[in-house]
Amino acid sequence: MRALLLVHDDNREYVRHPGDELQTDLGVLDVPEDVEPGDVLETHLGEPFTARELRGPDLFEHFERTGAPMMPRDIGLVMGHTGASGGDRVLDAGTGTGVLSAYLGRAGAEVTTYETDPEFAEVARGNMELAGVEDAVDVRAGDVTEALDDLTAGEGFDVVTLDTADAPSVVEHAGDLLVDGGFVSVYSPFVEAVRETTEAAREAGLTDIRTFETIQRRMDVGDRGTRPSTAGVGHTGYLTFARQR
Repeated sequence: MRALLLVHDDNREYVRHPGDELQTDLGVLDVPEDVEPGDVLETHLGEPFTARELRGPDLFEHFERTGAPMMPRDIGLVMGHTGASGGDRVLDAGTGTGVLSAYLGRAGAEVTTYETDPEFAEVARGNMELAGVEDAVDVRAGDVTEALDDLTAGEGFDVVTLDTADAPSVVEHAGDLLVDGGFVSVYSPFVEAVRETTEAAREAGLTDIRTFETIQRRMDVGDRGTRPSTAGVGHTGYLTFARQR
């Protein structure tokens, strides 16, 4: 059964499945089996919660984390620059929390994702169930570089997304992994890795090789005026894209 977001007027949010119980200082709420998005449910103390469908940003906030997940702005760049969409076959490595895989699965892609830590992989499987994409996302525990022979022997992927330290060694095989016109995307937290990735893409015969630093500034709007926020760090990392032609 799909999970829903339960939202209170004080901006508190909880994720629950139909049939679950929610216990807070606002009271106890038994979530009905037939609950629908838009329904207003009350705790035994009369406090109202509105049921909502989970959307991408909600997954980012409520997934169980095994490390720093990919930021929504980076996910947007990956999907925007690769055109990942319904019907695509996507190979992903460095699953982590699984936010990128979940976004891709909810967009209709068929995702095979590799996570080297078996415990992290198990958490990611649970997150895929929460996102309702467990049938679209195959979370595999293992090193993608050890599965390249089998992966390159298949029908090919429309998109390959990598968030691993050994990404260049996978990019070297991108020509055999990608279908004609397919894209590879590599997230690098450090700029030094960008050159390795770019050189590997060139050696693999890929084209349209481009790297972007991802920076985003939040704006504070107040009575005195509007200015960039002084909180947080706008930089996350570097995204390199290349295409098989």
